[in-house]
Amino acid sequence: MKKSVPKSVDEYIAAQPEAVRPKLEQVRAVIRRAVPEAVEGIGYRMPGYKLHGKPLLYFAGFREHYSLFAASGTFFAALEDELRGYELRKGTVHFPFTKPVPVKLISRIAKLRAAGIASATKEPLLGREKQRRKSASRR
Repeated sequence: MKKSVPKSVDEYIAAQPEAVRPKLEQVRAVIRRAVPEAVEGIGYRMPGYKLHGKPLLYFAGFREHYSLFAASGTFFAALEDELRGYELRKGTVHFPFTKPVPVKLISRIAKLRAAGIASATKEPLLGREKQRRKSASRR
């Protein structure tokens, strides 16, 4: 039987084993502090964040680790020294439950991803929305 898709990040975390929840809450808090304008939701059955409509980060708990899915592996080179010792897979970092949450590292990853999205998006989302409203009112 398939697990149901959580409707919110709170629901996702609540469905995790009790020992895992504090780590996931800490990851969530770090991402929210690092990129407060990111929109939180569920994507691919896990907590995720979007910035200007683009995927920023996702995270999920597993049996022996939790993972940060960065939707891009471009930050790997910039953080090569800090990521040493963690298992890396195509755009994903695995963090063992047995170690403290690397708050500074996760914050840097979130900020690097946000900077990458911002540079790919020539202007802020708010500016584009204002522009759309102006052109719609001229019709």
